[in-house]
Amino acid sequence: MRRRLILGGAGALGAFGFMMGLGAWRSGDLRRITGDAGALDRIDLARMDWELTDDRGDRVSPRDWLGRASMVCFGFTWCPDVCPTTLMDISGWLEDLGPEAERIHVSLITVDPERDSPATLSEYLSNFDPRIRGLTGTPAEVAQAAGAFGARYERIPREDGDYTMDHTSGVHVFRPSGALSSIIDFHEDRKFAVPKITRAIE
Repeated sequence: MRRRLILGGAGALGAFGFMMGLGAWRSGDLRRITGDAGALDRIDLARMDWELTDDRGDRVSPRDWLGRASMVCFGFTWCPDVCPTTLMDISGWLEDLGPEAERIHVSLITVDPERDSPATLSEYLSNFDPRIRGLTGTPAEVAQAAGAFGARYERIPREDGDYTMDHTSGVHVFRPSGALSSIIDFHEDRKFAVPKITRAIE
């Protein structure tokens, strides 16, 4: 129910959503975060070693994505603002791509594996384009995958005893070879985002 209220844009969460939007790490800052100018060049699916479980209960590794372009983002189902906005953006990009959208894998990797089971991800993602898959695992598995993408996340306690997650907010776009093609930043204009995906597919 809480996730439905979030997706419905409940006004009571507006201020918190704004805070999350300000606090989310921008993908374009990965070089600064890592302190390594070559960090982005080494983000390659073919070199990664991780395994997660998707929202259908199947085990997935980066090797399963090779041969087709891929889009990957990080988030969590209790996210009040950044994650649903990103997933709505992705749904719009896929619509703009038309038949070409069938040539790309799209996945959300949760940064909150304690709450995001495969079933929870499946229910949540039913609000967006059905081609978006969700991935989860043990905390150690998620940490290993996030590290491979150069993504960061942090658990933030709340005054009510609950918690939220701050995390890297961009969308990684990969070529069929597994090489990183580009990163689409949070709230990047659609007219720039879609061509980045098209270039990766080609």
